[in-house]
Amino acid sequence: MNIEKTIKTSNKLPESRRLILNILVTANYINDRIGEALKDFDLSIPQFNVLRILRGQKGEPANLSTIQERMVSRMSNTTRLVDKLITKGLVERITCEANRRKVEISITRKGLEFLQEVDPVIDEIESEIASRINSGENELMNDKLNDLRG
Repeated sequence: MNIEKTIKTSNKLPESRRLILNILVTANYINDRIGEALKDFDLSIPQFNVLRILRGQKGEPANLSTIQERMVSRMSNTTRLVDKLITKGLVERITCEANRRKVEISITRKGLEFLQEVDPVIDEIESEIASRINSGENELMNDKLNDLRG
């Protein structure tokens, strides 16, 4: 469906606006699909993002600043997200003995096992969405979206 039908307008939109609206509507569609799947695991998209960031640390803890820098959506309250994941037993907070102000976050074994359960569900959604265009188009889209962000 083209963007004009999606937003229910008959006005001729400038190409730049069509592009931006298409990106925003598509991002919301993808977020909705992933968010709906994560509901079954009592997990939000930002919480899932934190877990994947910490798994990517390969056993090394990360401080809140590092997690914040790597977040897909930097609007999230990282401390609150981490606190919720601690409550679920998926991550742990480590306070440095030498400097009590230095706090690092690490994924727990339970968190890693939890991701093994969640990953296939999210992988399937991502693959299903991406399969609507061929691999060459997929690569081109990635390159062009990278170009847009400069």
